[in-house]
Amino acid sequence: MGILDPYKGFGVTFSTMFKKPTTEQYPEEKKPTAPRFHGRHQLNRHPDGLEKCVGCELCAWACPADAIYVEGADNTEEQRYSPGERYGRVYQINYLRCILCGLCIEACPTRALTMTNDYELADDSRTDLIFTKEQLLAPLGEGMTAPPHPMFLGDSETDYYRFDPDRAGPFDASGLSGAGADAPGLDSEPEPAR
Repeated sequence: MGILDPYKGFGVTFSTMFKKPTTEQYPEEKKPTAPRFHGRHQLNRHPDGLEKCVGCELCAWACPADAIYVEGADNTEEQRYSPGERYGRVYQINYLRCILCGLCIEACPTRALTMTNDYELADDSRTDLIFTKEQLLAPLGEGMTAPPHPMFLGDSETDYYRFDPDRAGPFDASGLSGAGADAPGLDSEPEPAR
């Protein structure tokens, strides 16, 4: 430690004493977050309204804080909630425990779980901070039908990952917005490295 080190520290303090403080008017003026900000979770849907979650529980296994609880159930032809064999019957995230690390997003094989930019998660009730499936599900967009209903985008689960919005069929893909409409299929070739 040099003899001038304490004076250097005081110099930093002294130089900031006369700067104008930065004051944010938070509740009235909300600053936009970064595009990849990790906020509240969202369970996504396919373009016809079926849920992407297949109840595999990989997100719950990947969560280091043990904040996610998932119970899967089997789909039937009369009661179909997702294109796969199973769906997430119960889905809960405890935001009292969640550290918003995003490991659950990385573990999800169907991209059913993503994180939004919503960061206002404070509440004065502990039970209100346990979000249920109904609170986490993405809202129905234009052209979507609330499940349960039969598959509209094809005859198999694979058709949902190879969705072609221009294909003629019982489902009208015009006016769709969301990740399912423009996401590339699993069978597409990766771009070559440059």
